[in-house]
Amino acid sequence: MNIDLPGPQTLIADVPAFAAHARPAVLLRPAAGAPGPHDNSVGGRLLWPRDEPWPVCRAPHVVHKREKLSDQDKEIWQDCDRRMKERRRARGGGAYVMSEEDAEAQRRIMDGAGSLDMITWERIRTVSEAPAVPVPMVPVLQLRAGDVPVLPMPEGADLLQLLWCPDDHSEPPGQRNYWGPNVELRFRAEGAVGPILDDPPQPEHAEDVYLPNPCLLDPFRVVDLPEQDELPEELVETAQEWAEARDTEYARTLACLPGWKAGGWPSWHLTDLVPIDCAACGTRMRLLLTLDSGKDPGLNLGRFGELRVFTCPTDLSHPFRLNVQ
Repeated sequence: MNIDLPGPQTLIADVPAFAAHARPAVLLRPAAGAPGPHDNSVGGRLLWPRDEPWPVCRAPHVVHKREKLSDQDKEIWQDCDRRMKERRRARGGGAYVMSEEDAEAQRRIMDGAGSLDMITWERIRTVSEAPAVPVPMVPVLQLRAGDVPVLPMPEGADLLQLLWCPDDHSEPPGQRNYWGPNVELRFRAEGAVGPILDDPPQPEHAEDVYLPNPCLLDPFRVVDLPEQDELPEELVETAQEWAEARDTEYARTLACLPGWKAGGWPSWHLTDLVPIDCAACGTRMRLLLTLDSGKDPGLNLGRFGELRVFTCPTDLSHPFRLNVQ
């Protein structure tokens, strides 16, 4: 966050109507380090009781199946491509145009597969398969409520831990319209943890983009505002004009602050607003956490985007929801 630019609180002071839409948030600000089990951390050792089973993933994983083309289908595919290029040259350039007959031949060869490796001549089919052996999850985030007071906590808990299975999953249990690592949340009381688990089990296979580099956190409290798709219509123009008059942007500078964040508002910068409602009670869910790509943790979420965790504001025991933007 650039402290030289006017912030949300300045806007609220100038236009008090925005105060009703402000939410507290904490920017987590991860930086490479060597976190211990009692630290707020990304990718660090968790304060995990030695006698508590380590969570594992049994949900189906995304698997890319390779299927070798027959020599005949390889030749048919190459003939289709050759005819397409000949038509393009005859027209003096422009777009490649394929005849319906050749297009149908290639659809038959692909047989529903998503892509074709034209070096090995293998079609690649994406499927979901349950792992033969449950996969140990990896530590991703640990937050102490005393340092991140915006976190909702069950009674008696003061520590939030997030782990995930470091592989792709297509709609794991309870997560409609979601593709990414399968997530587990744990709330616990720090003072009730006895002897700590020293060596948690490690997965045999993991996608590097889902293995965070160890980082310490530097929590910073802020006020967050919603982007225009969640503002009342009468404030949308005011927000834009106020920001433009100060040579800044409303979205992602005053609203939906980017980066690793607890609380606040989610951004819908890649899509229109996607209402996320609780599957148990239908209540509109609220943003709990935003996990970001790049920088010191070195993750790549979605298309180098953000993974967001939403929880039910009426009952924290209701299933959480995941969304990548």
